[in-house]
Amino acid sequence: MWNLRDRYAIGGIGFTRFSKASGVTVLELATEACLKACEDAGVNPDEVDGLISFNFGDSVPGMAVATAMGLPDPQYVVDFDSGGNAANLITLAATAAIEAGLAKNVLCFRAMNGRSGFRLGGSRDLSAYNVTQYTAPFGWITYPQAMAMWCRAHMVKYGTTKEQLGSVAVSFRENAVLNERAMIRTPLTIDEYLGARKIVDPFGLYDICLESDGACAALVTSAERARDMRHRPVYIMGGAYGGGIHQGEDLFDAIRWPDLSENFSKYIAGDLWKSAGIGPEDVDVAEIYDCFTYTVIMVLEGLGFCKPGEAGAFAQGGGLRRTGPLPTNTHGGLLSEAYIHGFNHVIEAVEQLRGHSGARQIEGARIALTTAGAMTCGSAMILRN
Repeated sequence: MWNLRDRYAIGGIGFTRFSKASGVTVLELATEACLKACEDAGVNPDEVDGLISFNFGDSVPGMAVATAMGLPDPQYVVDFDSGGNAANLITLAATAAIEAGLAKNVLCFRAMNGRSGFRLGGSRDLSAYNVTQYTAPFGWITYPQAMAMWCRAHMVKYGTTKEQLGSVAVSFRENAVLNERAMIRTPLTIDEYLGARKIVDPFGLYDICLESDGACAALVTSAERARDMRHRPVYIMGGAYGGGIHQGEDLFDAIRWPDLSENFSKYIAGDLWKSAGIGPEDVDVAEIYDCFTYTVIMVLEGLGFCKPGEAGAFAQGGGLRRTGPLPTNTHGGLLSEAYIHGFNHVIEAVEQLRGHSGARQIEGARIALTTAGAMTCGSAMILRN
């Protein structure tokens, strides 16, 4: 279990414009976000000696970014071969690297031309190896097709409805309307949601996250150093990563997963709350990985905000709205702000805890949850101001 409570903090954040066509290379996006994180922290880039990122073969190596930034002595550079499960994982890994003396100031980033370049939502390799050989013959090829099966299992087991899923999408769009950097800022009604083009049953157009070009970065450092930086530090209270013994061969492997109505979050909940020393009732704002509307339902139940089968009704009853008991995805989420593989959730959590979120600010936000991942493995983090 991660046990470095409040000893490390996020001292700076940076992000690029989110768009369908950036017009620049992924290296340029990554470098821009990282330099902005340094500027936000009031730290000279020369003081950065670590970089950590994650990708699915669609980004640039951390060392390339270190070179582009002109870092004089990068001592710890790591690239995780990971997907949406890793946004919090790399942040927690940065604290471990600093604790071990491998670096002092670590930039964590995710950069991608996810719309104009490599599109993660496209078809997977259909070659007959690993888990794909068992799923492709049944049309289980893309991520929407895979997650639709998980969602259907929850509907069958608990009676979850399309209207409840729609409440997730509509609530997050309400937040995106207030967010100047969101890619989609037009209001969404439940009738528009229900009438949208079907993609893969039970999902329609608004159940699935955006494809986006952009980058986000966060500077992780010790609590002591963070207190001397430009903004109020955002401390890392706790975190967890995992998914139990049935995680499979890759992120797509659900064949051996015991129950498709629940995901990784059930398996990391105990370590997450214990590491932070708090419980779900203490969270003021949540940024939950929403590559699909349904993933939010699973995490609400897995982490203990709702009992199994009750998250759909919680969302439909306004539980996720800004005025509800758990304001969630206050930037609009991956569904309406942008899909920067979940790292934009970390950026939003920091802004909320700083009180820098403008029109979308949740009054009195002191503790934030961020999650990353949808299926068999994932990560979560608790932050405080």
